[in-house]
Amino acid sequence: MKKNTLGSSGIEVPPFAFGGNVFGWTIDENTSFQILDALTGAGLNFIDTADVYSRWVPGNQGGESETIIGNWLKKTGGRDKVVIATKVGSEMGHDKKGLSKTWIKQAVEGSLQRLQTDYIDLYQTHYDDPDTPMEETLATYQELVNEGKVRAIGTSNMTAQRILVALKTSKEHGFPAYQTVQPLYNLYDRESYEKELEPLCQENNLGVISYFSLASGFLTGKYRSEADFSKSQRGKGISKYLNDRGFKILKALDEVSQELNTTPAAVSLAWLINRPGISAPIASATSIEQLNEIIKATELDLNADAIHTLNEASAWE
Repeated sequence: MKKNTLGSSGIEVPPFAFGGNVFGWTIDENTSFQILDALTGAGLNFIDTADVYSRWVPGNQGGESETIIGNWLKKTGGRDKVVIATKVGSEMGHDKKGLSKTWIKQAVEGSLQRLQTDYIDLYQTHYDDPDTPMEETLATYQELVNEGKVRAIGTSNMTAQRILVALKTSKEHGFPAYQTVQPLYNLYDRESYEKELEPLCQENNLGVISYFSLASGFLTGKYRSEADFSKSQRGKGISKYLNDRGFKILKALDEVSQELNTTPAAVSLAWLINRPGISAPIASATSIEQLNEIIKATELDLNADAIHTLNEASAWE
């Protein structure tokens, strides 16, 4: 399988990242283990999670996803065979948030303990923290790298302007630099990334790990009207896609997937995989059947005509 390097970190990953937000939310530990076994069995060994997953579930504290991944790693003993990306910065409680040295130091220990590992491959800023000096955050990441607890750092949900400030700060002080950016990007949500972040990432050799790669499930084709919203817990968030442009994209996906004898979900992910500069789109699965669609996407060869059809249908200009 083709591998992509995350920025200049030397970390190689397959062209897909599994979204661990479902662990401890929409699937339990047993099902999560089955998914992880099948995922790695197919050669897809890049797993993205966060300390805050899945704190939003009633009764959860946060850390449930990392805990399940850690239990699986302990059971399988295959830590060196997977690339683990997690995040810091989201609110984990009253004063447990942000990117201060005090909190990052505390948060990373919590993540390492839950993941049952002594290092994190990619440690990502989940959200920007304008109240903490950039130098303080990056100097703290430097300490974690020096201690061997973190191999490389990345960022998510940060504006292009702030990423440039971070890169400049790293260069001036000799701190580790962000190697990856994790933006909202998919066949529907194109404009924001392509206008501001894409040129920056390509100019600075930053890996791109896109989230909501299937637009919360809209690009699977299973949501075609409001009557379909009850099909999953994410259904209500689909309404913003039910418009002329959304239906035009679904029509193009139907056309291409029929030609290639595959599914709209596989085509949507394959389109991202084929985009210049995309290291690994993130998507989740709650069943082996869904996971098989994802695996198909990594094997799908979209020809120039298919890509043109999808680009034209989803054009934002």
